[in-house]
Amino acid sequence: MSHEEVVAFRAGDGHACNLIHVSGSRQAPKGPVLLVHGAGVRANIFRPPNATNFVEALIDEGYDVWLENWRASIDLPPCEWTLDEAALYDHPAAVKKVVELTGVPTIKAVVHCQGSTSFLLSAVAGLVPQVDTIVSNAVSLHPQVGWLSYHKGRYALPIVGLMTDYLNPQWGEHAAGVVPNLLKGLVLLTHHECANGVCRFSSFTFGIGFPVLWRHENLSDTVHDWIRQEFANVPISFFRQMNRCLDAGHLVSQLPGLLPDPTAQPPKTQARFTFIAGELNDCFKWQSQQATFDWFERYRPNYHRLHVLGGYGHLDVFIGKNAERDVFPVLMASLAAPH
Repeated sequence: MSHEEVVAFRAGDGHACNLIHVSGSRQAPKGPVLLVHGAGVRANIFRPPNATNFVEALIDEGYDVWLENWRASIDLPPCEWTLDEAALYDHPAAVKKVVELTGVPTIKAVVHCQGSTSFLLSAVAGLVPQVDTIVSNAVSLHPQVGWLSYHKGRYALPIVGLMTDYLNPQWGEHAAGVVPNLLKGLVLLTHHECANGVCRFSSFTFGIGFPVLWRHENLSDTVHDWIRQEFANVPISFFRQMNRCLDAGHLVSQLPGLLPDPTAQPPKTQARFTFIAGELNDCFKWQSQQATFDWFERYRPNYHRLHVLGGYGHLDVFIGKNAERDVFPVLMASLAAPH
C-alpha cells in the first residue's frame, strides 16, 4: 500500500503550487525522484488506471516519489503561464522543497513535455544544482514539429488568440459560450478518429494528428476513458512562446535570469541526461530529442543517453497499456545510471 500527502509550496514569485508525495510501505533506498507533468494536465497524469502505473513501478523499485503540480497544472487556478516562469520560479522551489523535506543532497527527476522544456531551462541555467539525473520525455531544448503543425501555429493561433485566452479540451464534451462551441464544432468536423471528445479536442489543441498525444492502439479502453478528466486549460501565452521557439530552432526566453538563447553557452549543470522520444510522436518529432542530445554531447561526450521508442507516441510512453513492459525498464535503467 502507498501513502499520499499533498505538500504546498510557494514558487519564487509567490505562485501557489504543490507536491504530491507518494511513499510505499517500505523504505526507499534509491532516494527521491521528482515527476514533472506537461501542459494542460496535472501530476495525476503519471497514475493512469493500468495494472501498474509509473508511480507504483518507481515505489516498487525503491524510490521515494514526488509529483510536482507546477503553475500549468489543471489542479491549480488557470493562469497565463510561460515556460520562463516555470523555469525561474516553480521548478527550483519544488526541488528545494523536496531536498529540504528529505534531507538528501541530490535528487533525480523525470520530466515530460512542457515540464521537460521548462525544467531543462532551469537546469542549463544552473537553477536546480541538486538534481543529478534528469530523464526527459518528448521534447526539451530544441522543439521540432511537423510542417502542418508549424503552419497551424503560425496562422491559426493568432486568430484563436483574438477570441480566447485559453484552449480547453473539456470543450470537446462540455462547451459553454460562443467560442468554445465554435471550436467544438470545428473539432467535430475535422476529427473522427474516436468518440471521446476530450481526446479529439486535445489533438486539435496540441498539433496535427488523429490522435496527436498517443497511439490509440497503445491505450486500454479504461485509460482512453480516464483521459476525459485529465485535460483542461492551456493558455494561449504558452503557444505564443512555443511559436517563437519553433522559429528560433531552440527554446527562447524573455525573463531576466534566463538567457534569451539557453543554448548560447555551455549548460550550467553536471546532471546526467537521458532523452526519451516516441518514434511515432505527432506532437513533437523525435528528432527534437536527438537535437538536444547532440547539443549536450558536444560539451560532455559519451555521458548522456538517447532512446527512441518504436511504436510509441507522446504520452503513451507513460500511460500505454504495455508501458510497464516496453518503457519502464528503459526509464529505470536511466535513473540508475552511474555518475
